[in-house]
Amino acid sequence: MKEFKTDHLIQIAIALSAEKNIDKLLDMILKEAITISNCDAGTVYVRQDDQLFFHNTYTGAAGFPDDVSSKKKSMPPLKLSREYVSACAVLDKKKINIADVYESDEYDFSGAKKYDAMNGYRTKSMLVIPLEDDKSEVLGVLQLINAQDKDKEVIPFPVEVEDIISALASLAAVSLTNRRLAQQVLDTLHSFVEVMVEAIDTRSSYNANHTKSMVSYARKFLDYIGKAHDQRALTEEEKDSFLMSVWLHDIGKLVIPLEVMDKATRLGDKKMAVKNRVTVACLMEELEGYKNPAQLDKHQDKIKEIKRAYELIEECDTKGFLPDDVLENLRNAAKIMVLDEEGKEIALLTGEEETAITVRKGTLTDEERNVMQSHVVYTGKMLDKMDFRGPYSNVPDWAASHHELLDGSGYPNHKTAEDIPVQVRFLTIIDVYDALTAEDRPYKPPMPSEKAFGILDSMANEGKIDKNILDLFKESKAWEKE
Repeated sequence: MKEFKTDHLIQIAIALSAEKNIDKLLDMILKEAITISNCDAGTVYVRQDDQLFFHNTYTGAAGFPDDVSSKKKSMPPLKLSREYVSACAVLDKKKINIADVYESDEYDFSGAKKYDAMNGYRTKSMLVIPLEDDKSEVLGVLQLINAQDKDKEVIPFPVEVEDIISALASLAAVSLTNRRLAQQVLDTLHSFVEVMVEAIDTRSSYNANHTKSMVSYARKFLDYIGKAHDQRALTEEEKDSFLMSVWLHDIGKLVIPLEVMDKATRLGDKKMAVKNRVTVACLMEELEGYKNPAQLDKHQDKIKEIKRAYELIEECDTKGFLPDDVLENLRNAAKIMVLDEEGKEIALLTGEEETAITVRKGTLTDEERNVMQSHVVYTGKMLDKMDFRGPYSNVPDWAASHHELLDGSGYPNHKTAEDIPVQVRFLTIIDVYDALTAEDRPYKPPMPSEKAFGILDSMANEGKIDKNILDLFKESKAWEKE
């Protein structure tokens, strides 16, 4: 055993606490254990349910594979049965220290002997220590082979080594537990995100693929950046936090009324009332004609006027854009006086109906558009109630800012360039791109990519979106459908 000082164990504990990557954490544990015990080889197994999975190994012995990753893929898991010494350490929750595995009758070492025969090696002394947390749950096993003296002769593992390695194993188990708890919290958060997106998709069939398409664009774009632009590559946590903001950017739509969010035509659910009013008006004119045969032609002409007006209204209800002359004709049609079922004169369209049918572009009135745009406010409020921390602390703000534009003309807070980070700038670009090219929007046909990028280029030239990020997005081909 090499000389070992207590303060070194403290340094190791600090290093273990600081390490966030579980793979690196276990590597550190194993290397320190081999150094402390001055042994020839070591292996870490991680427990999953009733099996021990090979994680990593280090050795100085000839004949042992150097490629740990390939070994990890090829090594089958060990069952938690007494035919394996490592499994015994888990089942019994105790350290196992064997001076010579070939002379031991207490445990089955057939596996070690078989491995020796394959590699021309001689396993002799062995120390197996379970990685046990503060709740006495065994998370894995640390297995060390062939302790050596200063002359590199194989010796049994000294008792004092057991205590030090056990202390190290305890530190490792606590760190591993903390990492697993953190991963469980993150997994729960991801599950919540999936549930929320599924709820939005299920609620509105017209918006079902929007978020998933955007996540696909974002993932492919980040992969491209990592490969083609190393200086802009993100860490896994940075990628995950950004993707989470993409997943959650429309969560506020859960509280938007469906009659607004799914409004496929200008009149929407008002159309039936208009149709019924037209039907009643035409019938009333017919009745008046029967009552006054001398004025039959006048009433017949009125019926034709009403029907022409309704044909115009019906045609414009689903049109993409209405020019000034058409809007003027619609306003005139709306003011045509007709008879209701009681014989009273009323306008063909109510004020609300006239406002709806004379929307120049799209299907939403100004009032409805304000309701729809409020989804970003609700997104921010809903996500602010969640405790996003560390690399995820910006998720609420990123998600709620995807309609902000660099020139301050966006919403809801009219942020300008200096307040809009690159994550939001990209999120805005893919949101606009998907809105233009989406195939499931009821109020418009999908736009070809070339035309969509033409609109985005115009927005960039007007200073509304980031031209550099837009160029990278185009260059990445992340927008191409598979």
